[in-house]
Amino acid sequence: MKATRSMVLVSSDPESMDRGALEVFNRLQKQILAYGLQEEITLSMISDVSKKSANPLVLVYPDAVIYGSVTADDVPLIVEEHLYKGRVVEHKQISPYDLTGKIAWLTARKGTLPAEYRIVLKNVGLIDPENIDEYIINEGYEALGTVLKEMTPEEVYTEIKNSGLRGRGGAGFPTGLKWQFVAGTKSEKKYVICNADESEPGTFKDRLVLEGDPHAIIEAMSIAAYAVGADEGFVYIRGEYGLAITRMAKAIEQAREYGLLGEDIFGTGFSFDLHIHAGAGAYICGEETALIESIEGNRGEPRARPPYPTTAGLWQKPTVVNNVETLANIPAIIRNGAEWYKAIGTPSSPGTKVYTILGNVNVTGLIEVPMGITLREVISIYARGMKNGARLKIAQTGGSSGSIIPASLQDTPMDFDSYSKAGVSLGSGALLIGDENVCAVDLAKVLLNFFRFESCGKCNPCRIGNKRAYQILWNISEGVGTMQDLTDLSQLSDQLYELSNCGLGQTAGSPLHDILAHFRAEVEAHVKLKVCPTGVCQMSGRRAYQID
Repeated sequence: MKATRSMVLVSSDPESMDRGALEVFNRLQKQILAYGLQEEITLSMISDVSKKSANPLVLVYPDAVIYGSVTADDVPLIVEEHLYKGRVVEHKQISPYDLTGKIAWLTARKGTLPAEYRIVLKNVGLIDPENIDEYIINEGYEALGTVLKEMTPEEVYTEIKNSGLRGRGGAGFPTGLKWQFVAGTKSEKKYVICNADESEPGTFKDRLVLEGDPHAIIEAMSIAAYAVGADEGFVYIRGEYGLAITRMAKAIEQAREYGLLGEDIFGTGFSFDLHIHAGAGAYICGEETALIESIEGNRGEPRARPPYPTTAGLWQKPTVVNNVETLANIPAIIRNGAEWYKAIGTPSSPGTKVYTILGNVNVTGLIEVPMGITLREVISIYARGMKNGARLKIAQTGGSSGSIIPASLQDTPMDFDSYSKAGVSLGSGALLIGDENVCAVDLAKVLLNFFRFESCGKCNPCRIGNKRAYQILWNISEGVGTMQDLTDLSQLSDQLYELSNCGLGQTAGSPLHDILAHFRAEVEAHVKLKVCPTGVCQMSGRRAYQID
């Protein structure tokens, strides 16, 4: 099978479709097949290129060549000259600078395919995760050796702080600063915990790291332990991740045999050991204090904060809690330096991000790309466009605790600060992509149904608020909602965020806020017209008291 050398995108916005974009797309398919190029060239559609006077457009990547306006009759020449012979058809070419910034990536990345930049997933799928020697051959444990033999604990957490690494579990808190807090807290005992619960629906990035590169997590946790003064750690793994648990247990055993865990590691006097704790399927245990309660043998319920785990964590001792993806960055930062890491991504959100792509796209799966990529790039390049040439309508980021965002934000850089300024959150990295057939009310109802079941019930705002919000959304989706319901949803969103005890309740209000902010007309159509514009909602007239 030949490697992909070019990517061809056809604009599919309404203006382009009216001017024959579908005919252009179909003709391209036939011509690419006729020249035997189907294994070398991928073909998909991209919406909203915002150059109406030149539509339909045909974009050839990585050549950064844009053709417009293209008709079906132009296709044979473009395929023969450009895709087959490698010569640009100049009389059909338009300048990228004539277009809006919405496809600026074509010029910004000219000459190279926007390949994944793998740091977290560097070894996944390339080494045998059950063979410690393969990890060592691929720079494994070099960072730990450097840290223990050449750096002080302060130098370690300062290097991580200087790198700008922020927590990849969703909160985005500076990792080095968290380590500094624990290092600065006096205690005869400290802990390091890896949060591998990963209970966000649609997210499986951490599982792949644990299954494909478990020693990277062991090395990173050992480095964290040295930096903060801990001698014991726990890997809290989602109970359903049987293979991840098995491979992590084997990796820990191998590391002990090689003297990389246990007493006097590398003969430096530093001692550190690890244990595995399997979760039992509770979404709430992804919250760090509920996770700590679970390790202690208690019911998984969040603690009141402050105090924070950095000062009173596991068994009330100072504790570092980091997500799998966050930890997987640590060895590379130590090996290559903070400046190297800061050169990747954006100034405020350096490094890469691992995304799970799901939904109405042609290709789903896992990618690792620099921070700051846009949703448009993810869909057009990595997901190979929307299914059946449909238009992007809605996206949900970060699993249940992320945001519901409209297509109008698809050119917003996906980093912590840019998304925060846009009033949405990046979350843990799951990207659920929806076309015109997705109903915003139905999506919010599904999310609130999830939250009401997964609430631990400890605090009233979350326990009662999620149930009430779900009931209101049910009524709206069944055609018995009122305009007062929209006011109530807005108030519930604020109350969930302001009064809930932990992140579950605080983020549960996000779907309510987002559909009212970005899809209000669609919500009002359910209420005023008693119609679901997408035809998804039943509009049966049944009220919420009939469901519980």
